[in-house]
Amino acid sequence: MLRASELHRLPNYLVEHVLEISKREGRLVTTMQHVVFGERTFWTCEPRNIQAILATQFKDFELGLRRTGNFHPLLGDGIFASNGKKWEHSRGLLRPQFARGQISDLDLEEKHVQNMMKALPVNAADRWTNITNIQTLFFRLTVDSSTEFLFGESIDSQLAAQGYPTNKTLPPECNERTFASAFDLSQWYLARAVRLGKFYWVGHTAAFKKECESVHAFVDYFVQMALDKNLAEAQQREEKKSSFPSSSSSSSSSSSSSSSSKKEKYIFLHALAAETTDPIELRNQLLNILLAGRDTTASLLSWLFLMLARHPSRYIALRRTILGAFGTYDAPKDITYASLKACTPLRHHLAETLRLFPVVPFNSRTAATDTTLPTGGGRDGRAPVFVPAGTEVEYNVYVMQRRKDLWGDDADAFRPERWESRRAGWDYLPFNGGPRICIGQQFALTEAAYVVVRLLQRFDRIEGERLEVKHGLTLTDAPAGGVLVRLREAARRQGEEAVDRGPGKVGGGGKPLGVFWRVVFLALKTIE
Repeated sequence: MLRASELHRLPNYLVEHVLEISKREGRLVTTMQHVVFGERTFWTCEPRNIQAILATQFKDFELGLRRTGNFHPLLGDGIFASNGKKWEHSRGLLRPQFARGQISDLDLEEKHVQNMMKALPVNAADRWTNITNIQTLFFRLTVDSSTEFLFGESIDSQLAAQGYPTNKTLPPECNERTFASAFDLSQWYLARAVRLGKFYWVGHTAAFKKECESVHAFVDYFVQMALDKNLAEAQQREEKKSSFPSSSSSSSSSSSSSSSSKKEKYIFLHALAAETTDPIELRNQLLNILLAGRDTTASLLSWLFLMLARHPSRYIALRRTILGAFGTYDAPKDITYASLKACTPLRHHLAETLRLFPVVPFNSRTAATDTTLPTGGGRDGRAPVFVPAGTEVEYNVYVMQRRKDLWGDDADAFRPERWESRRAGWDYLPFNGGPRICIGQQFALTEAAYVVVRLLQRFDRIEGERLEVKHGLTLTDAPAGGVLVRLREAARRQGEEAVDRGPGKVGGGGKPLGVFWRVVFLALKTIE
């Protein structure tokens, strides 16, 4: 297993492991037990068992020390690292912030999409971009939009990477590149520590703690700004009350109508600071949401474009749908939360990507009391399984969502059209399920859909090298080594038509994507 992890193919290894054991046992094995560092652990990819863990027997399971203790140095008691009352408090605090009114405002997203587009210049001769690691652009885009949504100010990593001035007033210890690097490294340390089981604390090295301090310093700066702002506004209100004790109701109504006519920009942190003034709690919750807000969407987009590069005909077909529904790049129309959600082919492409490549491929819970799993025991694998208190149960969504008995013989194939006749059940859990289902699910899907629409409006072709799929696992899963593609910009002058030379051809010149470009791809892959 460790070797598979080093080779960036751990999810694939687990699929193969289940098939191997099933062949040996003469039946499909979906639940098993194994010993890790002297501790018995259960493992399952069975929908009924996962439903029990996450929903029907929710109170029998908790995150466990391997999760809460390991995540605490970085994420504190935030929503992804707490149990019981602490978790209920976090969810109650955060859930209202993801109301549709907040996630359906796409003006902020367009700003950061345009910054990403600046990183995709095209060659005048043939309208193709250079070979680009588009995954890097996706991670910059999502951290930029997430920090602006959360803090009210983006770190503008996309612009900084391109050498554009960002006009930031951040102190030196809050440098955007330092933060992005520290955030990535701290997650890498956490992911490594998870694999040490009950000895996770061995992975909490001095280097890890230093990265956590850098991340905390960055977030604390914005938290203090928000608290100071709220305090100043409260003092101003008190001063107005004491200065004008006999204010008329008419002036009051005039003031309120004036304020309502000028809709203030929504800032997650400021809204949260109205509910709590504890700076540590604010920091913890912001970091938990930032982790999900950046990595979930960027990973989803990366896997989708990796698939579209492998299936250029699907790219062309999806683009045709997008142009019909949302107009062209220079003349977009009706791109809203509702219209994005209503675009069925786009929704199916996202769903199929999340089926094949769930952003969190495996997860775990610990039994809070003596309990059972509904199935998986006995010689035939149908009896309940006794799970003693304190025992960890790992559940693997990646393996479950590729099971041929659940998804058909084409379970490993990228087929968005399968969703035309299928509804999601407990065999499809890209955003978890039950009471702890991801509260930012619609935020992530809306952002991803918007980015796809704008990119496909601008570019009419995609090319990428068909290399082995490898997994870059930290706390989430993204393609290891990035997603190397080049894109052709659609003809934008009236009357000019883009020439379709078919997949595997260079636009304009019509030359095959042959040995030369393969060498370039591999060279860039090595550098990356």
